[in-house]
Amino acid sequence: MPSASSAELMTIVRTPAAPPPPRRRRVGFGAVLVRRRTALLGLVLIALFVVVAVVGPALSGYDPNTPVLADRLRGPSANHVLGTDDTGRDIATRIAHGARISLLMGVVAMAISAAVGVPLGLVAGYLGGRWDLAVMRLVDILLTLPSIVLALVIVSVMGAGVTSVVVAVGITTIPSFARLARAAALTIRNLDFVQAARALGGSDARILARHLLPNALPPLIVQASLGVGTTILTAAALGFLGLGVQPPAPEWGAMLSRGRTYIVSAPHLVAFPGLAIALLVLGFNLVGDGLRDALDPRLRRL
Repeated sequence: MPSASSAELMTIVRTPAAPPPPRRRRVGFGAVLVRRRTALLGLVLIALFVVVAVVGPALSGYDPNTPVLADRLRGPSANHVLGTDDTGRDIATRIAHGARISLLMGVVAMAISAAVGVPLGLVAGYLGGRWDLAVMRLVDILLTLPSIVLALVIVSVMGAGVTSVVVAVGITTIPSFARLARAAALTIRNLDFVQAARALGGSDARILARHLLPNALPPLIVQASLGVGTTILTAAALGFLGLGVQPPAPEWGAMLSRGRTYIVSAPHLVAFPGLAIALLVLGFNLVGDGLRDALDPRLRRL
């Protein structure tokens, strides 16, 4: 067989091999969350209110419930950073104490609604049939009433106070968790790994706890973060209407209600409690949006 000449060998053009595609780097959950500036702002706002709730009352030299009539309706000054109310109580101190109440009510109410709504929704979506029909009709009944109206009815029956507000707000947010958990269960129950677990003899309780719940957690976590802001807002609305935490407790909604009488002569009585409510709710909403992006696996690869 004749060999190729050197001239022929020189004419052979060697095509370089294509470079391998760059590997997509997996980004951690925290990195994705912090990269969102709005989510980072929400975390800062929440952390600020937590610090105020924990440290603020200890650093303040004023009692939040003791009237000082000589200092009533004073504007912001060096002695009273946010001014005083109609009985001379320091507004900054009352807002710091009120942060404890609002955070406690928001988190506990959301925990109650998640503890009830998530199991109901998962079981309804997984089992289907009559159980699904019964749970969803109950949820539909709760949804027919506006949340604030339902909360008013529950508080009117139980009586005003922290416990009744937490229970009322928690009940009003159960439907959102139940429907979201049911939607996730309807999708997950038909996946291969669930079918395999059922074929291997796994009980319904084990499948729900080991397979459905972990895979349904991402949207539920987002809903919980967004829901805390909603519960804080609803609790403040009840306090504004006089059915929430009762005076002299420094609850932000009650402070707004009391200060509206002086909205023209002393606007700081409503401006600062209202701003505290708005910023805390905004913080949880921004974190909820960031969690939605951080928990999306498509956004965790670069």
